[in-house]
Amino acid sequence: MTERLQKLLSKHGVASRRQAERLISGGRVTVNGEVARIGQQADDSVDCIRVDGVALGVAPQCVYLLLHKPKGVVSTCHDPQGRRTVLALLERSLQRGSGLHPVGRLDADSTGALLLTNDGDLTYRLTHPRHNMPKVYQVSVQGMPSKRTLRQWREGVCLDDRLTLPAGVRLLRALSDTQALLEITLTEGRNRQIRRVAKLLGHPVTALHRIKIGSLPLGSLRRGHYRLLTSEEVIQLKHSAADLST
Repeated sequence: MTERLQKLLSKHGVASRRQAERLISGGRVTVNGEVARIGQQADDSVDCIRVDGVALGVAPQCVYLLLHKPKGVVSTCHDPQGRRTVLALLERSLQRGSGLHPVGRLDADSTGALLLTNDGDLTYRLTHPRHNMPKVYQVSVQGMPSKRTLRQWREGVCLDDRLTLPAGVRLLRALSDTQALLEITLTEGRNRQIRRVAKLLGHPVTALHRIKIGSLPLGSLRRGHYRLLTSEEVIQLKHSAADLST
């Protein structure tokens, strides 16, 4: 079956779709000996597809994991600063050659639910700007936000000259005289969005923990541990992303 080259490259774990487009634009991909072009289609069961002269192997079996990311671990496959990455938390057989990568990110100081997969097509769909998968966080902040502040947070705050989308924000309880615990539900994922908004509103974040991604709750999964998604969970994830065009 013919598919777009960038989709094939992501399916083989070579690169994300966006990265694959850059590889193709850079002339680093060939199909049957000819330099590939953006938008070209191919069949990996028939055509000889090479990246930097190396032929694609057999597409790896898709793996879907839910990880409880600890604090201090970065949500990347490689860190130039030498910090520990989420891949280092996986067993060796999953660390190399599997194409596993995090879907989206949690910053190094944040903890909680993180999805990892080598399904490049699903990653593309779930991280596409048009996709609004809700993510739920428990967030400790300095001070006690007023009702007015909570309403402003829910309705949207200007970041980078653009309002944030409406968010679910509710006060769970006071943690002390100087800290409060909030539950925040986002359907967008701008860089460090919760931390930046909280600071703008005068209540800097002291701890941020993601407890749910779409229909996937973190549950009782221990910090630093991971589990395979069930077939039903994978179907639900794919169903939630099915509204985006290929």
